[in-house]
Amino acid sequence: MNTRWGTVFLGIVLVAGFAGLWRLQQRIDVQRDALHQEKDDLVLRSGSMLKAMSLEYAPLMADLYWTRVVQYYGDKNLRRDENLELLWPLLDVATTLDPNLLVAYRFGSMFLSERPPSGAGRPDLAIELINRGIRANPDYWRFYEDLGFIYYFELNDYQKASAAFLEGSKKPGALIWMKVMAARVMEEGESSETSAFLWNEIYNSTNDPQMKQNAATHLQLLQVEANCKQLDAIVAEYQARAGHPAKSVRDLVNAGLLRRMPVDPLGFPYILDAEGKAQLNPASPLVTQKRRYQKPLAGALQSAH
Repeated sequence: MNTRWGTVFLGIVLVAGFAGLWRLQQRIDVQRDALHQEKDDLVLRSGSMLKAMSLEYAPLMADLYWTRVVQYYGDKNLRRDENLELLWPLLDVATTLDPNLLVAYRFGSMFLSERPPSGAGRPDLAIELINRGIRANPDYWRFYEDLGFIYYFELNDYQKASAAFLEGSKKPGALIWMKVMAARVMEEGESSETSAFLWNEIYNSTNDPQMKQNAATHLQLLQVEANCKQLDAIVAEYQARAGHPAKSVRDLVNAGLLRRMPVDPLGFPYILDAEGKAQLNPASPLVTQKRRYQKPLAGALQSAH
């Protein structure tokens, strides 16, 4: 009897002991992570010191830090974590170690300028990074392309976007469209045709899967915008003929104004809202994407930085 109770008591002690060890390990892990983060911050902000210590191995160290940027950004996006505070320090170190690391400037500026949750929402830092790249690599015309994209898409500053495209068009090897875009952006500001051209350029020039998907989504939304504009014109024609507004897109088909039900780039049929305007089908995934990529007011975005 005493032996049985002793065994039970020993089991209780062991369970309590393991529970205590588990809680202790949890606290240790939290403290270790905090210490690791603190060490990261200390190291990340000492690019010039790392360069001095690395000597001829500085470019290799830069590659390692750039790899870390990609891993950090990818992991944050995978976990939908919008806290990208270490993105700029990592890029700062990578480009300090190797001022000629072109990929770090180009993709780094995309990671910085994209709005959350896709990026850090810091076009100001993206511009600073690109300008650093231009100072170190003054004849590389692609940096002016990137700079023009940031001013055009993120800041709606068409004058500066045009100036960036124009300056880049003067560099060796620059494609002729840079000069064309400079004139068009200055003359028209934002237009669907210009935006489509630039997103196509981003789509074709990037090797990053997420950036390519981002560009593809923007191109789909531009197609939606064009489709809805065309449908609104047909709705107006229907009302002029029938003497009353259309209740649905099906009315347009039945009236012979459309051959078939129009669909968005993902295959979902368009609908008419309460005011008779063409809209995305609520079931279409592009509805969520449209809200995600909805442009803020230019002034609000500029004042935020």
